[in-house]
Amino acid sequence: MTAIHESPVSGLTAQEQQWVDQFMDETTLFLGPDREIMRSHHIAPRSVQEDEYIAKGIDPLQIDRIRKRLAGALDEGYEMCEAMGAAPGAKWGDLTTAVYTAAGDVTYLSCHGVIAFSAILHHPIRYIMKYWKDEPTVGIHPGDGFIHNDARYGNVHNTDQSMIMPIIRDGEVIAWVAATIHEGENGACEPGGMPSGSETPFDDGLRMSPFKIVERGELRRDLLTFLQHSVRDPKLQLADMKVKIGAVQRIMERIDLLIDEVGVETFVAALRVTVEDVEEEVRRRISELPDGTVSFNQFMDSTLKENILIKLACKVTVKGDKMTVDLRGTGPEILNRAINSPLCSVKSMFMQAILAFWWPDLPRCTSAMSPIEIISDEHTWADAGYDAPMGQSLQASFRGFSALQSSWAKLQFANPEKFSNVIAPWFNQINTFLWGGVTQHGDQVGNLCADLNGMPGGAKPFLDGEDAVSPLFCAMADTAEQEVMEEEVPFMQLVSKRLVRDNMGFGKHTGGMGYEMIVASEGTPLWGFMTVTSGAKFSSVYGMFGGYGCGTYPLARVKGINVYDVLREDPSRFDLSIEKVMNEQPFEGGQYMTDHMGLQFDVAKDGELYMMSQGAGGGYGDVLERDPLAVVKDVELKRISEKVARDIFAVDFDPDTFILDAEGTKELRAQARQDRLRRGKPYAEFIEEFVTAEPAEDLLYYGSWGDDTEELTATVFGIDGPQRVTAPIAEMPIVMLPDRRDLKVAQLEARVRELEDKHGEDVHRKS
Repeated sequence: MTAIHESPVSGLTAQEQQWVDQFMDETTLFLGPDREIMRSHHIAPRSVQEDEYIAKGIDPLQIDRIRKRLAGALDEGYEMCEAMGAAPGAKWGDLTTAVYTAAGDVTYLSCHGVIAFSAILHHPIRYIMKYWKDEPTVGIHPGDGFIHNDARYGNVHNTDQSMIMPIIRDGEVIAWVAATIHEGENGACEPGGMPSGSETPFDDGLRMSPFKIVERGELRRDLLTFLQHSVRDPKLQLADMKVKIGAVQRIMERIDLLIDEVGVETFVAALRVTVEDVEEEVRRRISELPDGTVSFNQFMDSTLKENILIKLACKVTVKGDKMTVDLRGTGPEILNRAINSPLCSVKSMFMQAILAFWWPDLPRCTSAMSPIEIISDEHTWADAGYDAPMGQSLQASFRGFSALQSSWAKLQFANPEKFSNVIAPWFNQINTFLWGGVTQHGDQVGNLCADLNGMPGGAKPFLDGEDAVSPLFCAMADTAEQEVMEEEVPFMQLVSKRLVRDNMGFGKHTGGMGYEMIVASEGTPLWGFMTVTSGAKFSSVYGMFGGYGCGTYPLARVKGINVYDVLREDPSRFDLSIEKVMNEQPFEGGQYMTDHMGLQFDVAKDGELYMMSQGAGGGYGDVLERDPLAVVKDVELKRISEKVARDIFAVDFDPDTFILDAEGTKELRAQARQDRLRRGKPYAEFIEEFVTAEPAEDLLYYGSWGDDTEELTATVFGIDGPQRVTAPIAEMPIVMLPDRRDLKVAQLEARVRELEDKHGEDVHRKS
């Protein structure tokens, strides 16, 4: 007879508890993201098989050969996606291919592409293994393929779509292969897949938890049809799904040959040892850093709808071989704005900083971040909950990247052994146009320009930053050819990739410069543009060790004109720049406007101008230490103005001949230093004047204020209007911002009442 024992917690017998568990399993209403899976970025423990295979002994040279073969296979798959992909993201390199252990840890990522994916793609595989492997209605079989895009289940953001396929031997999953592409259009409330107008998760477009789209080698047409009906560009959805399947299958062919050569045991052991080797090496490198804590706070100046100031707090602590990244003090999630990010997305950009800027020589493994502890408060905008919209999750994620990249510069500044350069912050914003509508070919589309990939680089201690070189998330991405774009979409870049004068982070070494873009559509019944950038009022990129950050940049528009008609009539007027158009206002009858860079989808008529520029990388060091000849050369090349050369760099020269006046420069710099001393104050005096007990009353502020990261400050809107609340995140009321149209109506109504009180109630009727 089987003994019956009571459960010490529930008071149920073991048999009764089994019945309850079975009932709950069979009647689960809804499977959401698994918290245990989603909160962990650490590698999985060794499986019994891995332990057994490694214990038999492994040849380091054989493992090295396996790694090289994997790298070649993954690069081949990457190139297939880039060459055949339909999405702009595929064509300009925002993608990756990867091989994983059976538990989902990324063992190797393609040498090209987005490193950030190595930090998040274990989440969906672990979900599949936990929930679908033994589920009778799903299961995992040879030839199966799982698709997924929902960042809440593990992704950078919802525009990225993954195709994940198992490698199975003797009925057991021994590894996985996946390809992930930034597809863009995903059926969100605005075209292009990154909706700044999103106010609920349902506005974010497709939210695919991991599900099987390929059944034993056959693409499920029923599910494909559903997905195609869920987006604006059904041809794109089909084309790139096939591209990803083809690329993954090619990689798997190469891996099959490799397994036939070395055997299952050696292959599995090589995957596991690679992951463990990277984790061990990361611990060693952390131990070589000086113990201590560095802080680097970031701020966002907009929800992409209204101006606010929301904080991303970051402290990095090193002690021995342990590193902790503390995000407490970050502002609360805003439940009806798109800027919230799941923690896994922020971690993905941490990984981008680690493997692209900290230790770029390491294999691109999940384990590169495994030894690092992340402390974060849930329901902040960098660790948002399930019910928060996340269409613009990159706003928090990119600031997470900058926080780690900049903290690293401080940590390793005095370290004798460096594995990478100390560098000022890279530009970190999505400065490009998203677009959507009906093309000149009659197709409905939505996507974005690849110009966002021209992010300028930060300066180094010995070198200026590169101009508009690459996005922070992908070192080898492309900015695309406009002529190719014009074959597919009904707008031209009238100005494309022209560097903007004075657009750099000033310093002893200057940050890279950004370019301007001017676009106008023509010949379509419906077209529109939108922008998804912050930093128009509060710079998103700082300088390093005395260097200047980048400037702040508005979006500029000219509505009510058709520039194409003007240029056809007088081609000599094809001399456009944001500076010239907005200052000289050359088009009669045009409505000239500047806005912050969070523009919701705006319908464009033929020939209306939309203008923006890339930002700049951070400068490094004191501007008064910059080589005067380099300053004069920048003036001659029209990289900076004479005013900047004299007022910022304190350099004297002949503006006609560009000959340096060495004595004049010496006097200007001596005077500049005296001016600094005159303006300067003792630190304690500065703190007493500058630091306030709380934010200014009229500032919509969110996040910790001062050193106390337990208490957050937030502006909360209620019946009585905005109120300042200070509380721990657990006690913070739900933060939702009012509709801008409601605020505008309220302002107008208040104005009407004011006029009625002053002139009588019927004054507006008489007027």
